[in-house]
Amino acid sequence: MHTPHQKNGSPPASSASPMEQALAEARAAAARGEVPVGAVVVGPDGVVLAAAGNRTEELADPSAHAEMLALRAAATRRGVPRLPECDLVVTLEPCPMCAAAIGLFRIRRLVFGAYDPKGGGVEHGPRLYAAPGAQHRPEVVGGVREREAAALLSTFFAARREDP
Repeated sequence: MHTPHQKNGSPPASSASPMEQALAEARAAAARGEVPVGAVVVGPDGVVLAAAGNRTEELADPSAHAEMLALRAAATRRGVPRLPECDLVVTLEPCPMCAAAIGLFRIRRLVFGAYDPKGGGVEHGPRLYAAPGAQHRPEVVGGVREREAAALLSTFFAARREDP
């Protein structure tokens, strides 16, 4: 998956932290009129393999969440269907669809910013990794730069409510 910050399918070279890169993707998504969520896949060597922001409106695809796009791009880049030594950094607690995909991709560690009490699938809702039948349980670290990630979402939705 090619994002505006990429050339030739390669992720941007950056000294920013993966969460800062995910926040930048979220801000870019908001600028496109998408819900501001960004995701970054980090390889075992610490190099960013893929970065993406939500593109559900642009692609007319309800599955085009930042996590899905970044995971697909990272797997394509590595030429493998699973990413067991990789980490996913995302600005919002993944929804059940994305949480299930994270398990299927066998992500090692999930790091997210804001919690999502209404739509989350990791710490809220179905809590997929706590389910007895879960085939894969990544390490989960929530609340990283939570206020900043939550503020992006609050600002975005407040502006949407104000628009006629």
